[in-house]
Amino acid sequence: MKLLLVEDDRSVATAVSAILTQHGFEVVHARTGGAALQALLSNGVDSFDVILLDVGLPDHDGYEVCGKIRRRTETPVIMVTARSDVRSRIHGLNRGADDYVVKPYNTGELIARIHAVSRRNVPPSGGEVRHESELQFGGVRIELTARRVSVAGTAVHLTRKEFDLLALLAQRPGIVFRREQIISEVWESRWDGAERTLEVHVASLRSKLRASALIEVVRGVGYRLRAPSA
Repeated sequence: MKLLLVEDDRSVATAVSAILTQHGFEVVHARTGGAALQALLSNGVDSFDVILLDVGLPDHDGYEVCGKIRRRTETPVIMVTARSDVRSRIHGLNRGADDYVVKPYNTGELIARIHAVSRRNVPPSGGEVRHESELQFGGVRIELTARRVSVAGTAVHLTRKEFDLLALLAQRPGIVFRREQIISEVWESRWDGAERTLEVHVASLRSKLRASALIEVVRGVGYRLRAPSA
């Protein structure tokens, strides 16, 4: 997933970029509103999956930049600001923002919000969200509509939760899903006390798919699906 980070503070941008890169995002950084608009032109207006836009920019008001971005593309925009009052949030949403994050924010929540807004948007050509009814990763074939999985042509029986977990990871290959997010989306539950449940299901999937490298652990963060050839 390709993300445009518009942030004038270099130290903040460096820290956020490092975290997002660790989670599998490709980050392009722009320090000003003008640089952000130029990045859209040079990369292509629909080349980014999400835009993180700081309100306090040195050359333009962030709300103004958001409006200009929205006139050029439907790419989801998350506004990031220290302003927590309702009026500011409403103004940002009215200018075309899809979500609003107040500093200081939890990075886990930020990443969850990025995933959430990107799911609402039809991805551009080449985007990493996979909406095919059938997905193929090496010898592993996943039929999403029929809820069937096969390995080298042989059907593999998965439990409902095992299939849901695999399908979630498979639709965003290479992107790291935090443990909390997986529990929330697959089990529709809170993370508290669910770590062992998730570990057991991942281990079972690896065994049944006979592809231990397909589901990769990102230590201290979560899991991602990686094709064997990656």
